[in-house]
Amino acid sequence: MSSFLQSFLGSQEKLVGSSAHEILSKRLRKYGLRYDDLYDRYYDLDIKEALNRLPREIVNARNQRLKRSMDLSMKHEYLPENLQQMQTPFRSYLQDMLALVYVSYMGTYAMLGMKLAKEKEEK
Repeated sequence: MSSFLQSFLGSQEKLVGSSAHEILSKRLRKYGLRYDDLYDRYYDLDIKEALNRLPREIVNARNQRLKRSMDLSMKHEYLPENLQQMQTPFRSYLQDMLALVYVSYMGTYAMLGMKLAKEKEEK
């Protein structure tokens, strides 16, 4: 009985996850956004650093998508259907650079930790 229940709940979880993914995809397409565009550079300094490290063309494209989405939202409109079909809402441009930012921070923290340990040994 328990394995049946687990298999049933597992399939429901996949169904809910895929439907939520599809709903989010449709909403992002309506405004021409990508998922990575939703990250706020003023809220998270790691995002700000990752955006600063990206090529200027990618950041400019992000800013244009954000401006277009705000304009469409203010006008209570959506992108035309043919443009919505061309959108790639889950094509990532930020995650790789964000991972590099985290790795560089870890390297910095490791060096600081070694430096502090060395200073403690000298005392």
